[in-house]
Amino acid sequence: MAVASSGCNWVLNPPFSSSKIKPFISPSSSHFRCRNSQQNSVAAEYHSTTTVADTVMADIQNSGIIACLRAQSVEVAIEAARAALRGGISVLEVVMSTPGVFEVLQCLVKEYPSTSIGVGTVLDRGDAKNAIRLGAKFLMSPAMVKILFASNAGAKIVKVYPVSALGGVRYIAAIKKPFPRIPMVASQGITIDSLSQYIAEGASSVVLSDAIFDKEAMGQRNFDRVNQLACFAAFQGNEAVERRRTRDRLS
Repeated sequence: MAVASSGCNWVLNPPFSSSKIKPFISPSSSHFRCRNSQQNSVAAEYHSTTTVADTVMADIQNSGIIACLRAQSVEVAIEAARAALRGGISVLEVVMSTPGVFEVLQCLVKEYPSTSIGVGTVLDRGDAKNAIRLGAKFLMSPAMVKILFASNAGAKIVKVYPVSALGGVRYIAAIKKPFPRIPMVASQGITIDSLSQYIAEGASSVVLSDAIFDKEAMGQRNFDRVNQLACFAAFQGNEAVERRRTRDRLS
């Protein structure tokens, strides 16, 4: 049994309105100042949900990495996210357990409207609605469902979790054989050093959490370290994707 990111279906065909609404978090509740984006686009104002989904899919498959952020405060989450994005991360997932997660989301979407920023561990419809209204471009939910069921339900990509407990790289290689056309994201226990193996065996992308948002660095607010890890991870992810694409072209 695999874990599917059933939230991806909400990105494709959201049952909620994606029109612009009033901010969920009022400016007066913020304990920090969000920076204004240099871009004119606003992530919450989608021209087409299909276009957004296609863009997110392209970012996931081109980068090979989804940076998964958990933090103990709004301020730390914002600074860590900025450090990771400066380091070259193009797909960022903010986990629901992060205090003030919607405040974090709103700030990041404002600062990085063209970046694929989403919310993870979404367990109920209310949280899904709020995330979408605040501009989340994708949702992830650790729901125990079969891979084929998730794909048939409309998910564009399936998250396989906990991949290390299920067999790691060998498990990905095994399940890609019967499902070669279903894009999969490997999640749990993956390091920067091992990510290339997962991508080589067929994973479209991997989720990196502690590998980028190192617990010690986060605790010490050492965002330069987060930036360095993000830069290294982004490089390794891009290299792994290019190697696989070259191999596929030659085969």
